[in-house]
Amino acid sequence: MSDTARAAESRRRRSLFEALEIDTRLVGMIGAFVVLCLGFDFVTDGRFLTPRNVFNLTIQTVSVAIMAMGMVFVIVTRHIDLSVGSLLATCSALMAITQTVYIPEYLGLPMGHPLTAPITIVVGLVAGTMIGAMHGYLIGYLAVPAFIVTLGGLLVWRNAAWYITGGQTIGPLDPNFMAFGGINGTLGETLSWAFGGVAVLAALIVLWRARVEKQRYEFPVKPLWAEIALGALIAAVIMGFVATLNAYQIPTPRLERMWAEAGREMPEGHTAGYGIPISVFVLVILAIIMTIVARRTRLGRYIFATGGNPDAAELSGINTRLLTVKVFAIMGALCALSAVVASARLANHSNDIGTLDELRVIAAAVIGGTALSGGIGTIYGAILGALIMQSLQSGMAMVGVDAPLQNIVVGSVLVLAVLIDIIYRKRTGVT
Repeated sequence: MSDTARAAESRRRRSLFEALEIDTRLVGMIGAFVVLCLGFDFVTDGRFLTPRNVFNLTIQTVSVAIMAMGMVFVIVTRHIDLSVGSLLATCSALMAITQTVYIPEYLGLPMGHPLTAPITIVVGLVAGTMIGAMHGYLIGYLAVPAFIVTLGGLLVWRNAAWYITGGQTIGPLDPNFMAFGGINGTLGETLSWAFGGVAVLAALIVLWRARVEKQRYEFPVKPLWAEIALGALIAAVIMGFVATLNAYQIPTPRLERMWAEAGREMPEGHTAGYGIPISVFVLVILAIIMTIVARRTRLGRYIFATGGNPDAAELSGINTRLLTVKVFAIMGALCALSAVVASARLANHSNDIGTLDELRVIAAAVIGGTALSGGIGTIYGAILGALIMQSLQSGMAMVGVDAPLQNIVVGSVLVLAVLIDIIYRKRTGVT
């Protein structure tokens, strides 16, 4: 093929990609995730992609994914937060003491009372938000570098958690609280199918409205066949995910106990699947909220404008100092929610909870396409990055890779992700 023909073919492919609005970075991440899953499934003789392992993988991903969404906002504004794992530990310790000591002693409410879990979660959210806002105040108003503030926070809050609990493991936790951990709280098969159907309908409505809006303002749109194919693919992924989780069957002895607790005898041969974990449901709702904040609100526009050019943002009237406080307050609140999921999954608070989560959260955000130079990042990318990181760790554990080597691989992947990001931006001209 001649140089002229090759250039024409290259232009044709670029025009096709532009017409289809294909995000090459997202396609690359999805491709890497698929290859990773298929590779681990092959070397584990088909055990990696079983319904049970997929279920466990989702509940293990939630905690890091929740914090990664907040880290997107932090990194987009050209900051960093090294304290997220320690802040998670402090919030977890506070909530553990609140539900096992303070509420029974001062409010007289026993474990399992309907108000115990809500009060506990509110305490954790208030604490996490206030600590995050304090970090933001030190960074935004007192001009202490975020690296220093959060590095100090890493040490302060990790050891504050130890003092709160006296270095003890606190548990068991409230049963209603533990419903947010995963296997102790799921939607069940019927509600999972209903949720999947609503999710598919919502996705299709979003695609249709986006197309209508573009046509209204005479912007270019994808070919209709591409829109239909994309909608069908999204529907297949959502319903396939629900089907996989529903395929993970509740053990018969546990089913019998559940029926006995309800005062009824279980029918012979009855089976039931776990369905979508409540923690995953919470993650989906948070992802929708955070995406709306990022794309549809003034706060989101200010965050990305400040990350793109802080000086121009300040000159245009944006209070970048207050914005920094808000961003770190959001990060603190998400750390508290992550603490709910993490401690509920473990059914107790332990001293090592959240250890090295700083690395995992930052890696998830960066792998998901958040630029360390600021101004660029997506919520769905961070969640996908967290899923890739957890899949990598879970797969290595199933293969039998030692924990130290797992951390070596995770650290190497983080460096590689940043290198790929730099090369991508140079080649595409994105700054």
